[in-house]
Amino acid sequence: MPTPISHWISGKSVAGTSGNTAPVYNPATGEQTGAVDLASVEEVNTAVAAAKGALHAWSRTSLSKRSAVLFAFRELVHQHVDDLAAILTAEHGKVLADAKGEVSRGLENVEFATGIPQLMKGDYSEHAGTGVDVYSIRQPVGVVAGITPFNFPAMVPLWMCANAIACGNTFVLKPSEKDPSASLLIADLWKRAGLPDGVFNVVHGDKLSVDTLLDHPDVAALSFVGSTPIAKYIYERGTANGKRVQALGGAKNHMVVLPDADIDLAADSAVSAAYGAAGERCMAISVCVTVGDVADDLVPAISKRLPSLRIGDGSKDGNEMGPLITAEHRDKVASYIDAGEKAGATVTVDGRTAEVPEEGFFLGTTLLDNVTPEMTVYTDEIFGPVLSVVRCETFDEALQLVNDNPYANGTAIFTRDGGAAREFQSEVQVGMVGINVPIPVPVAYYSFGGWKDSLFGDTHMYGPEGIAFYTRGKVVTSRWPDPATSSVDLGFPTNR
Repeated sequence: MPTPISHWISGKSVAGTSGNTAPVYNPATGEQTGAVDLASVEEVNTAVAAAKGALHAWSRTSLSKRSAVLFAFRELVHQHVDDLAAILTAEHGKVLADAKGEVSRGLENVEFATGIPQLMKGDYSEHAGTGVDVYSIRQPVGVVAGITPFNFPAMVPLWMCANAIACGNTFVLKPSEKDPSASLLIADLWKRAGLPDGVFNVVHGDKLSVDTLLDHPDVAALSFVGSTPIAKYIYERGTANGKRVQALGGAKNHMVVLPDADIDLAADSAVSAAYGAAGERCMAISVCVTVGDVADDLVPAISKRLPSLRIGDGSKDGNEMGPLITAEHRDKVASYIDAGEKAGATVTVDGRTAEVPEEGFFLGTTLLDNVTPEMTVYTDEIFGPVLSVVRCETFDEALQLVNDNPYANGTAIFTRDGGAAREFQSEVQVGMVGINVPIPVPVAYYSFGGWKDSLFGDTHMYGPEGIAFYTRGKVVTSRWPDPATSSVDLGFPTNR
């Protein structure tokens, strides 16, 4: 019997009442392991009301007390890394080592948020005018919501909620219904850390839940990570309702390899970045752009490494790549390989014929050579273990290829030439750049996000820009004059 998976509202588990559920699978076996409640409009409203009810007291809680809760939460997450990772592997399918890495990267953001007393400091100018002082403060925006994707069920929620809560907001999380259980353990850890009831809430759901949050007048701001079409929809509908929105969309990340690159380093990096987590990463390298004749050495080097990758159940020791999230998604990814082959790409390594477990939603690693920019394997975000190689004659041609792509999340260049690397980082129109680093995800004290169709909104996620997103600035001009000197002045105020 599938395990019921409920909401978390006002500090406790709350069973759904809508009567609608969605199946949760173990992707490695294909077995349905859970049934997650899908919220009705009323249930989403209840979660928002809980967050609104907790807002005043939490926003007035001292920075030192908020920081203490964050420190306690950090310790609890650290103690339960293995538990969270086991949930991620069971519901998403990624191997345990990758799942633990996900939790660790989320934990970095919690650690950043523990510094909230320093992060919320404003500025002060004494005697800006005669007897006048001016200072700035930052205040929470209110009830905020987070809508998170299936591929990082722990890390992305921690990107959002740690900073939001530290800043004095209250939070409603709508996780992916495909792998929802990690969010409930996170909720329990928040409560055990001393977070007041109602400050962090979880509602599971589908488009109805998303639209209810987007339209709700008490939700002041909303963060999203997912595909570009949905990110654009959320940004447009949320901002039309007067909300502050940051919506991170899809990606087509290019790894440019110059002729002077270390081939072994580039090949190892390409394999790690393209096939880790079965390619279900928004920062996965999906296109290798080779310059000159370097592909003649690089493609065989990548091909040689793929047969040794161990594909199987992520909970089993030794496996390096797990399944895709659903059978439907696996079949969709395989259809892109079909389309690439039909369009003229060379199928150098074919994941469709690889030896993989019969149970579960597995697909082998695929390497496509001689891909051209008009092929769907290049234009579309595949989100699977498929790496395309596009050959360019010159550095300028490779740079132009990257800049012409509508996605601009992450990119990387592999070279020994410092001048070429510096020109690339300066001229490439992408939000995150790696130099001999294939997946340039920033550390927690910087901010994450792309450009163009990979980001809708003005701010990137977590780090300093995350603090800015979850707060509003206020400037106070103050004067405490001697009452004897008070007089009426109808002129425009100037600083004299």
